[in-house]
Amino acid sequence: NSEDVRCKCICPPYKDHSGHIYNKNVSQKDCDCLHVVEPMPVPGPDVEAYCLRCECKYEERSSVTIKVSGIILWA
Repeated sequence: NSEDVRCKCICPPYKDHSGHIYNKNVSQKDCDCLHVVEPMPVPGPDVEAYCLRCECKYEERSSVTIKVSGIILWA
């Protein structure tokens, strides 16, 4: 299920841009700043420096397990 995977990039402040968290459903191999950060907040020459500051992590979860756990806790 594509909703059960995502790439999360945490980008700290850079020059006059505030920090931001980006989430996107992409494959594990595409889990990087260039594929997840949209729109890119900095101009072309600053993209590499901006992306080097971002920390991107691939995350998987099981929505079925989460739903079942919620039902058990609610009961």
